[in-house]
Amino acid sequence: MNICVHSIGINEFPVDKKYTIKDIAQLAGVSKGTVDRVLHSRGKVSEKANERINEVLKEIDYRPNPIARSLKNSKVYKIFVLLPDPKEDPYWIPANEGIKEAVKEFNPFGVRFEKFFYNPKDRASFLEKANMALQATPDVLLMAPVFHKESLEVFENCQNKKVLVALFNNYIDVFNNKNFIGQDLHQSGRVAASLIDKMQPQKCTIAILHINEEAHMRQKVNGFKEYFEDKKSSLHPIITYSLNAENLSLFKNDVFDFFEKHPKISSVFVTNSKAHLLIEALKDLNRDLSIVGYDLLKENITLLENGKIDFLIHQKPKRQAYLGVVNLAEHFLFGKPIPAQNLLPIDVITSENVIYYKD
Repeated sequence: MNICVHSIGINEFPVDKKYTIKDIAQLAGVSKGTVDRVLHSRGKVSEKANERINEVLKEIDYRPNPIARSLKNSKVYKIFVLLPDPKEDPYWIPANEGIKEAVKEFNPFGVRFEKFFYNPKDRASFLEKANMALQATPDVLLMAPVFHKESLEVFENCQNKKVLVALFNNYIDVFNNKNFIGQDLHQSGRVAASLIDKMQPQKCTIAILHINEEAHMRQKVNGFKEYFEDKKSSLHPIITYSLNAENLSLFKNDVFDFFEKHPKISSVFVTNSKAHLLIEALKDLNRDLSIVGYDLLKENITLLENGKIDFLIHQKPKRQAYLGVVNLAEHFLFGKPIPAQNLLPIDVITSENVIYYKD
């Protein structure tokens, strides 16, 4: 027999009570089976009953016991992560730490985690590690896609194998704003443009420099240029140029030649974490430049503190990777929906506030 929710008040239950499905059913005035269907998102439930149950869950601050649930469910979920090797690019060290933290939290539950590191300078390495991951039939592949064309190939393979895909850090347009954690790269480009505009209010020549260009950088460039197009009073000539830093000697020569050909450049937007390489190459040119770059690498922080870099945009790679794993683990264990798009704040770091961002 169902008991009306009005006949038993929530306040009659102790605050520290561990509520059972039977308790919730009595409070909501529904059957235990109806509560079970709502808690586990299975079967049909009337809108009225669903509202009553969720109201009760909110009032009693009900949280499922994850250990009990994982023991009851014998399935072991496999969450695999595909990301660049931190030994090859230090930008990915915080991301790897974020994954470690998330894995530590969910290790007691029914989840298997595995990381696959690829060389961010080698497209074949990306495909090789992706195929290795997919051969182990994961439930989901969380990946940081550096190579656009190859990422589309991996995405297609995942679809064929019915493997869920989630992205962090770099966005791929085929996803249509689905299962992505990172920054709004277009907007971060606008932020960079705004910073340079405030430093150089008069007409000046601006360089947008890609160092080891990747496809996602174009979104930053589009946002950067859009800012000045919208603000028609700021008529800064903009020169976009790509540099390859694999060979540092050739890179230095290329930097020297570029700035010799463009002596009017007074501001530079570096679209990734490699602003420190540019400044090292510029040492002998004795040019006074305003520089905006990305990411809190040790070398960049030192140059920021020394006044060689004016601003750094913090992309929070550790937070991105951590949330990527947590969202997927909570989806499989607790039935939580995966956020379609989780865009993190765009933090502007200066020499005055960088101390608060150091680990």
